[in-house]
Amino acid sequence: MCGIAGFINSKRQNVEPILRAMAATLSHRGPNDDGIWFDQDIGIALAHRRLSILDLSPEGHQPMLSPNGRYVIVYNGEVYNFKILRDELIKNGYHFRGHSDTEVMLAAIEAWGVEAAVNRFIGMFAFALWDRSEQQLYLVRDRLGIKPLYYGWVGGTFVFASELKALCAYPSFQQSINRSALALYFRYAYFPNPYTIYDGISKLSPGHILQLSTDNNPRVWAYWRIAEKKAPLSGDTLVESLDSLLKDAIGIRMIADVPLGAFLSGGIDSSTVVALMQAQSIRPIKTFAIGFDEPNYNEAEDAKAVANHLGTEHTELYVTFQEAMDVIPRLPTLYDEPFADVSQIPTFLVSQLARQHVTVSLSGDGGDELFHGYERYAFAPRIWRKIGWIPYHLRLGARRLLRRDRSQVIRHLRETLAARNYDEYYKQIMSHWQDSIVIGGEEPITAEPMPFMSDLAQRGSFIDLLTFLPEDILTKVDRASMGVSLEARVPLLDHRIVEFAWNLSPALKIREGKGKWILRQLLYKYVPKALVERPKKGFGVPIGEWLRGPLRDWAEEFISESRLKNDGFLRSKPVREKWEEHLSGKINWSNQLWTVLMFQAWLDTI
Repeated sequence: MCGIAGFINSKRQNVEPILRAMAATLSHRGPNDDGIWFDQDIGIALAHRRLSILDLSPEGHQPMLSPNGRYVIVYNGEVYNFKILRDELIKNGYHFRGHSDTEVMLAAIEAWGVEAAVNRFIGMFAFALWDRSEQQLYLVRDRLGIKPLYYGWVGGTFVFASELKALCAYPSFQQSINRSALALYFRYAYFPNPYTIYDGISKLSPGHILQLSTDNNPRVWAYWRIAEKKAPLSGDTLVESLDSLLKDAIGIRMIADVPLGAFLSGGIDSSTVVALMQAQSIRPIKTFAIGFDEPNYNEAEDAKAVANHLGTEHTELYVTFQEAMDVIPRLPTLYDEPFADVSQIPTFLVSQLARQHVTVSLSGDGGDELFHGYERYAFAPRIWRKIGWIPYHLRLGARRLLRRDRSQVIRHLRETLAARNYDEYYKQIMSHWQDSIVIGGEEPITAEPMPFMSDLAQRGSFIDLLTFLPEDILTKVDRASMGVSLEARVPLLDHRIVEFAWNLSPALKIREGKGKWILRQLLYKYVPKALVERPKKGFGVPIGEWLRGPLRDWAEEFISESRLKNDGFLRSKPVREKWEEHLSGKINWSNQLWTVLMFQAWLDTI
């Protein structure tokens, strides 16, 4: 895993010190090696920081040129099927000097072209490719958005990087806050693609390619989308088919020239990944879990039970309150922009624990979105069917009658009644702040045309795969793991698994109100049902209680009325109302307040 950065500037300035300064901000992503390449006459500059995973020799050094010298690449990620592609290319006459996947990528692009090659890659990747012959830059991001890639303009310079901090290191970069994007942040607790906190800077969408020619007019297109739903898959052999697919997806992600392990929470997803890892390993797999003294947030006991059954080499760490607290000041610089999924704290801690023993760790992320593990996939369609048929004007009338009641149940009912359709209702479920609290910030329209789906659970899953998964879950895992120079691999998001899951019959996902049916049947082949059939705890910390207790003074400093008014970004009245109601114990507003606190803490860093 690595970090990349670069720019195109026609002013022909002295690029080397600028390039090295940008790369230095990404040292945590690549502590083992660094390199730069530039063409002063053209103004193209590429930088790379390397975390060595495959081919630890100098032959894996980047930036890397193709054998004929046409292409130069800087690359963050892993292409797991590179050995198969390598063998095919050798048969076609290609020769390789080393054993890295980067060299195979370049040869594949040389042989088949950029898009055709990318469509044959199985993996996670974000890369910049300079075509010296055509003088064109390509930026490419993997299908699901596992690896990040930012780009935009700073004056007349086109800049790009793995993280925003590298763009901020470019001279004359203006940290101008995009208030419209900020309004989206307070709704979702993250910045939806393609928006970022900064004016003029975007995220490259998952599964997309950007091409920049000398006319300075970027062209962006999708090379992959979630496959259109075909006839639903069904039959007695589907569990075996999923088992075979997952074994391959996990097996190729166990290839590394450095120590490897896995995160283990004891839940369905991580237990499945670890079980199939152990089934393919001749020695015990290293597994890692953290625990808390608060029973409602402690998954360590569940993880230990699964680890004991599978025979892994298990390491657990019970985290003290102070250890969790010590992470909070690091969050603004870890994420570069406000990010308010509170599970960012334990995710960083388990990454930190794993990094003491391994350089690569597999994770179970993606299972909830693919196999309908979130409870909302069951309850949201059920509620909408009871209410959605009522004419909209009658629902609005009923909503007005309930406006004085501030209980959380009634508040949810009011929001449901106000939705014109299921997509609006689902948006409300996923929202933190229903009304914008940003001064001068109006939410831009983010909805994309949605294909018709009669199954509402599938529709919610589709929305999450486009938004919540890449911008919340995968962002959280990438920054937390790379913040400690750990590579996190997510085998459930192998695009072959995604396409398989997408075409499953809904009955194979949710049965009797419980999700992940087919994944559970697979796991029961390796782990007794009693060890994994437990209520879902989630991966978080008791932030609501902490805000009323040990974090109260810290929070009050950030959201005092004077501080909010002086900063000039947020309307103080709704923030203060929620803060006082939270302190009184009437309503738990911790999710909403955490978005404010993460923004305010981030403001202190710019």
